[in-house]
Amino acid sequence: MHLRGVMTHAGSSYDLDTPEALQALAEQERRLCVSAAERIRQAGLPCAEVSIGSTPTALSAQSLQGVTEVRAGVYIFFDLVMHNIGVCRADELALSVLTTVIGHQQDKGWIIVDAGWMAMSRDRGTQRQRQDFGYGQVCSETGEWIDGARVTGANQEHGIITLATGSQADITARFPIGSRLRILPNHACATGAQFPDYHACDAEGAIHTWSRLHGW
Repeated sequence: MHLRGVMTHAGSSYDLDTPEALQALAEQERRLCVSAAERIRQAGLPCAEVSIGSTPTALSAQSLQGVTEVRAGVYIFFDLVMHNIGVCRADELALSVLTTVIGHQQDKGWIIVDAGWMAMSRDRGTQRQRQDFGYGQVCSETGEWIDGARVTGANQEHGIITLATGSQADITARFPIGSRLRILPNHACATGAQFPDYHACDAEGAIHTWSRLHGW
């Protein structure tokens, strides 16, 4: 066995939601991992790599002295959990699932779409946070948030969208069958893993297909 280095992941950062707390944890993560590497080297063992992770701390770190690698993953797209923590704005969420309205149950106020948990995943990461987005926040096809519209139910192939309590909107008129919506995910990793390819839209509106590397 060949020792390459040390690594850590500041999982407790997901329970924080202030810049001060995130900065403090980011420094603790860096300091303790660097200290562990130094102790290993003092014992005469090689420790070339010092690897830290977590998107909240990666974006809150004031110093990365002694660190050789940052493994944060969600920050390439961001998601609703990160939005709740406060590390990104709503307009910085880059990953969404395009879905089509396929039916309604008017007596229940349900809008049925063709994206269920096979598309969104069952991740409910926002459930314990300050704002619960159900299985995802609903947006227009062009990406504008539809306030109060959430995916509140997820079957295998179908999602159920409901509007905020008290809404008087005619769901069949506002969301007719065949109309398309975008759903922002709670957890970009879990949702992204459901698809072999991503369709990336650049600043000029051109669409590019990115194939995902499998195996994580």
